[in-house]
Amino acid sequence: MLLNTWREVLTLSFQNLWVGVVEFVPNLVVAVIILILGWLVGALFDRAIWQVFKSLKIDEALRRAGFDSFMRRGGINLDSGAFIGGLVKWFVIVMFLIAALDVLGLSQVNLFLQEVVLSYLPQVLAAALVLLVAGVIGDVTGHVVVTAARTAGIGSAHFVGAVAKWAIWIFAILVALSQLGIAVAFSQTLFTGIVIAVSLALGLSFGLGGQDAATRFIEKVRGEMSGKNHN
Repeated sequence: MLLNTWREVLTLSFQNLWVGVVEFVPNLVVAVIILILGWLVGALFDRAIWQVFKSLKIDEALRRAGFDSFMRRGGINLDSGAFIGGLVKWFVIVMFLIAALDVLGLSQVNLFLQEVVLSYLPQVLAAALVLLVAGVIGDVTGHVVVTAARTAGIGSAHFVGAVAKWAIWIFAILVALSQLGIAVAFSQTLFTGIVIAVSLALGLSFGLGGQDAATRFIEKVRGEMSGKNHN
């Protein structure tokens, strides 16, 4: 009698195990297919973004801004397209991973990915884009300011251009830190101080340079007036 009872218990256990395996395998196959699809879609986004950055020559603008030397000090080769493309790729993969875990019924892991990874990764992507755009805009602005200062006859044209470029860089860094939620209050205070300092520096530079330019202009007008009087 006892032997029959144990046989029934074991038989029922194996039956339940087999039913569980039969029910789990299709879900596992679907989850694997979702992951493979997510990897392929992420790889396509990665490649497309890399091609776009290469076509726009973003890395060349960043090299002119001096970003390449900064990266090389850390032993990293500058490839902004690969970096942004990699972030987007893993963002897509995590999205498909959440869908796969939902199929498998792993709700706790799914919740962790949604709250920690998926909510923070877009902020990292936005911060990286802010820095890349700042590198390009800073380089263009620096050249424009130098050209304008030279046209105005300001002697410290390169200094003014450097101040303009680094003001954009510092602003972008503070925006990136704020986007990541790092030292938000400190970043706001520091940004206010930097804006005041840059305004004073630009005012002094243009004021001193403009004084010399105004003096030369006045002397030129006097010379022309004197020539007319002699005639």
